[in-house]
Amino acid sequence: MSTQPVIVRFVLTEKAIRLAERENTLTVIVPRGASKKVIKDYIEKAYKVKVVGVRTLITMEGEKKAYVRLAGENNAVELLTNLGLM
Repeated sequence: MSTQPVIVRFVLTEKAIRLAERENTLTVIVPRGASKKVIKDYIEKAYKVKVVGVRTLITMEGEKKAYVRLAGENNAVELLTNLGLM
């Protein structure tokens, strides 16, 4: 894994917050070259949480968006709150 941060920014739209509340999922924008494994490893190390799965897509604006699902013992809303994003 590179020393460069993998997360460009967190997405905090209504849909992203609903996913955090209902499905325990973080929504982030990542560099286009970042693989699912790199995203998972970075989030687990940086935020000390357990990641269950990562889904990615390329938006119409050309950005790569990742949906990162956390394990049950970790709370996505609590993580966003601790980071000062909610």
